[in-house]
Amino acid sequence: MFQRLPELRFRDCTVGLLRRLGGVLLAMFLLLAGSWTRAAVPGSLVTNAYAETISLLGKWIWDTNSFEKQTCRLWKSFEMPGGVKISRATLRITVDNGYRLFLDGREIGRGSDWRTMTTYDITWLLSPGRHVLAVEGFNDRLEAGLIFGLEIELADQSVLKIVSDDSWRIAPNSLAGWAAKKYAPAEWAPARIVGAVHQHPWENWPLGMATEPPLLPLVQHFWQAGWFQITLLTFCLTALLSCLWLMTQLTAQGKARRLLQVERMRIARDIHDDLGSRLTELLLLGEVSRREPAEAAQRLGQIDQICERARGLSHALDEVVWAVNSRRDTLQDFVNYVCKHAQFFLKSTPIRCRLDVEAEIPPVTFDLPVRRNLFLAVKEALNNAAKHSAAGELHLRIRRHELKLSVVVGTMAKVSTPPRPRATATVWPTCFSAWARSAGNVGWTAHRGRVAASNSPCR
Repeated sequence: MFQRLPELRFRDCTVGLLRRLGGVLLAMFLLLAGSWTRAAVPGSLVTNAYAETISLLGKWIWDTNSFEKQTCRLWKSFEMPGGVKISRATLRITVDNGYRLFLDGREIGRGSDWRTMTTYDITWLLSPGRHVLAVEGFNDRLEAGLIFGLEIELADQSVLKIVSDDSWRIAPNSLAGWAAKKYAPAEWAPARIVGAVHQHPWENWPLGMATEPPLLPLVQHFWQAGWFQITLLTFCLTALLSCLWLMTQLTAQGKARRLLQVERMRIARDIHDDLGSRLTELLLLGEVSRREPAEAAQRLGQIDQICERARGLSHALDEVVWAVNSRRDTLQDFVNYVCKHAQFFLKSTPIRCRLDVEAEIPPVTFDLPVRRNLFLAVKEALNNAAKHSAAGELHLRIRRHELKLSVVVGTMAKVSTPPRPRATATVWPTCFSAWARSAGNVGWTAHRGRVAASNSPCR
């Protein structure tokens, strides 16, 4: 073991020496490679590339006046010829101090460092026809300017160039939609050239260059299209109107169902009270005539009495049928029936009936509850006039006053009578107001009750 120690030391020293020698050789190689690279790419080539790019630009332009914190809108339009294919379209721009760039109303770029020139590839955004370039520049302080260049290479090797010059126009800051306007109004002033490319204070411009990825056309999905949105809006409005119409129909059906239930109860009550009592009276008169012996004259009187009761029963049944018949729910039919009833009722009394009715009564809808209750009020007034007035004539006047219906029952009294009450009912949905005037105070409570049953004010 002690004999091999010198051999191990010699080996370690050799390895260390070789490592130092390799590091020196690597450093020399890197120095030589750097020198060769600088010799292969001279600074003149970099300078020439900048110069070639700058040669594609125009001049610095701005508004006529410049000031701090200024916003300037510059506008330019151009035509792309039809039937040609675009190989490449490169746009270069910078603004002292910042900008927003628009093409055909679409914002495609922004910048805030005027010392850097930005390059945009807009090949896919151009098509045959008229296009609009718009730049909204912002000047923070000192000098302001826009420099711009657009190079469009066509498939036939021709080149279109659009640069910043005095053909650009200045758009007002207060105008909306200016970036999408295809034509400039005459009042838009032309831009002013404020300097050449390397004129003061832009002698050392640019200090850098930035390249943006190629811009692609906006993809519009079908749900973003105007026709789809209009169709969807129309469908939603139609569905909403249909729902409202269905709700209205359901409400009307519910109201009709409740009205039908009320009318069924009323018909049952009328048949039980009025027709039932009359039938019972006829039955009793028939039983009396059959059981009790009577002379011919007396029996004839009983038969006349039965016939009279039968006619009254038939008339009462006719009233029930008229009240429930939906074909009679018109103002014209109501007036005709009231006049016939008054003449029929006063026929067997010494009171003469005079009718004063408007010549032309329109066949407008007259709701069943109001029609029935108003008829009962007029019927009660006629009954009171026949029982309690010593009159020779009775006047029935029916008039329309705009949206009101006036029904007046008056008598030519031979003796003084107390003031006659008046009943008022508002008729819906026809918006008529019905007035019924009785011939005396007797039965006034019944008037109020029947008029109030139609959900109308009474005074």
